[in-house]
Amino acid sequence: MPADIDFDVYDADNHLYEAEDALTRHLPEAHRNLFRFVELKGRKKLVVRDRLTEFIPNPTFEVVARPGAHMAFYAAANAEGETLRELTGEPMRSIPAFRSPGPRLELLDEQGVHTCLMYPTLASLIEERLLDDPALTQVAIRAFNEWLYDEWRYDYEGRIYSTPLVNPCIVEQGVAELDRVIERGARAVLLRPAPVSGLRGTRSPFLPEFDPFWARVQEAGVLVVLHASDSGYTQYLNTWEGTEGEFVAFRPKTFVAVADDGRSIQDALASAICHGMLTRFPSVHLISVENGGSWAGHLVRNLETAYKKMPNEFPEHPLEVFHRNVWINPFWEDSVVGLVELIGSERVCFGSDYPHPEGLDDPLGFRAGIEELGRADVERIMSTNLKSLLAA
Repeated sequence: MPADIDFDVYDADNHLYEAEDALTRHLPEAHRNLFRFVELKGRKKLVVRDRLTEFIPNPTFEVVARPGAHMAFYAAANAEGETLRELTGEPMRSIPAFRSPGPRLELLDEQGVHTCLMYPTLASLIEERLLDDPALTQVAIRAFNEWLYDEWRYDYEGRIYSTPLVNPCIVEQGVAELDRVIERGARAVLLRPAPVSGLRGTRSPFLPEFDPFWARVQEAGVLVVLHASDSGYTQYLNTWEGTEGEFVAFRPKTFVAVADDGRSIQDALASAICHGMLTRFPSVHLISVENGGSWAGHLVRNLETAYKKMPNEFPEHPLEVFHRNVWINPFWEDSVVGLVELIGSERVCFGSDYPHPEGLDDPLGFRAGIEELGRADVERIMSTNLKSLLAA
């Protein structure tokens, strides 16, 4: 542990690897075939309804890439041009700490991490693949949340906060599920940064029709995490490449790497501000996780410019809303110092993305990227900011 870390470290971005029955254990009998595994060329693949998905190439997670295996790629230090498969090298078998909270807590102690937010890996495919069916979306979310509670709880010994999924696409059901997970101890919930499904098309979850959901979020003081997900933007990128198909994790493309620069999180936060949700509910806390931070300057400039052009269209200055209600977990390879200069250290949270291959192999290695910051800033970023959000 770095010598100057003499405080409890709070990690905003940890992941679990789901068991094979995570999506199915609690599905109602009427929907027993919504998710199923099939064998293809000797490997298990996931079928959603009747469509094979490659979203996660190895959806059973029996074998996974080593934590941090892709660090050179994401640090733009891949001079030899190795593919992610080549960088992965010899994979490893999943260990108990990737699957269960007790062993994970022991690993956190070894790593010097006191508390973390814990996110699913496979479950982020649910909503995009059920986008045409709001009722089925709610069924699938509830079933997954039941499994998550079975295996991890939502608050494990005050140190591991697992994040159940929420989605207000059917407002009453979204509020009911929010209530249910809060009653079971959830301190943070996971909202996909994307439009929600509807029978007449998609729309933003921050529009006034969803105010009952946000009223409950504000009343409960629960933290809402906008974690990177399959937000559906592949369909727009496909129009440029003349292709079809879904978003596939761990399979980067050059055009996508250049064109999709935090588009979904920018749009989500722009909607939360411009559509007025964060003004109607000024105590709601949103944290962007695993979306990086390089997009923040672009969003800030656009909000400021829009206000100068149309000040009477905003009930309050959009940048005041942004700085009041939004926190950002940057990528470890980002210019974290630059983000601090833009939004202040009190709005930045450390996250390691452990044990994903694009994350840090050693979570506290994040400290090396913020050497030039003073101790007070480091403690805010790696401890007290997230600690305060979880205590709100």
